[in-house]
Amino acid sequence: MTGKNNRVKSTNDLELKDRLVAINRVTKVTKGGRTFSFSAIVVVGNEDGIVGWGLGKASEVTAAIAKGVEAAKKNLIQVPVRKGTIPHEQLAKFSGALVYLKPASHGTGVKAGGAMRAVLESVGITDVLAKSKGSSNPHNLVKATMVALGELRDACTVAQNRGVSLEKVFKG
Repeated sequence: MTGKNNRVKSTNDLELKDRLVAINRVTKVTKGGRTFSFSAIVVVGNEDGIVGWGLGKASEVTAAIAKGVEAAKKNLIQVPVRKGTIPHEQLAKFSGALVYLKPASHGTGVKAGGAMRAVLESVGITDVLAKSKGSSNPHNLVKATMVALGELRDACTVAQNRGVSLEKVFKG
């Protein structure tokens, strides 16, 4: 889903904050009656460029959230954040959800809806314009946002890949 080069290896020294994106109650009908269980999608991040998402399923809400947090800690990626915003525009798609992210000037705030807002705030992005088209399913929106963030590249990486100086990248 996201590039392997920006995966975070160790979570021991990170102080991660978790945000609950959505809870879904699922009913299984059996001969003995209805059995309820819960699925929770959770986003964790240190608000300094590291973010991950996870899905937890359990018969209780708190257990589902705890499982989601543990799963999210295994899916962490590093995102280049520059002056509180993203380095460039990015378009990404996952299943039926299409996500568009655009850098914004200082003071704009996070202009994004529900599931996208939780992911962007967990990364530590303070100024961004975001638009989602297609599916409004929180699962697909979180995954599409993570794909978009995983494809972001900072100027140093671009210069290194092209084999040119950093000044040449900025001149265009």
